[in-house]
Amino acid sequence: MKRVAKQLFEGEGDETRLLAGRNKADGRLKFPYPIGPESEYYDLVPLSQRGSLWSWTVQRFRPKPPYNGRGDESDFTPYAVGYIELPGQLIVEGRIIASDFDELRIGQSMRVTTEAYRDENGEPVLTYAFIPNHKDMIL
Repeated sequence: MKRVAKQLFEGEGDETRLLAGRNKADGRLKFPYPIGPESEYYDLVPLSQRGSLWSWTVQRFRPKPPYNGRGDESDFTPYAVGYIELPGQLIVEGRIIASDFDELRIGQSMRVTTEAYRDENGEPVLTYAFIPNHKDMIL
């Protein structure tokens, strides 16, 4: 299956890891991994698979183009998007897979996973997302 971008993540499902760049000069991480000439200054680094929900919101109306998601104005399905803090690494933005938005809580344990959507030609495209990690619930 086609991926949304190269060197953005590796694996699928429970084996998914986001890919960042570690600056060779100062060690700082950058996500997503830089592409083009800038990439020569970075080493590819897989990020932690787990983190905590730092902040989030619900997108309740269809975003303007170039958004390429499910539905049109009449059947748009709201979705959660948030920032996940990967301990000692970065805070990463991404879509959150949640069936009940009222169950999302700041500090909640999350893990990276993958989900597919269909592009403008109807072809499946794999991207990353976050999902509550019920195995590591933070109380």
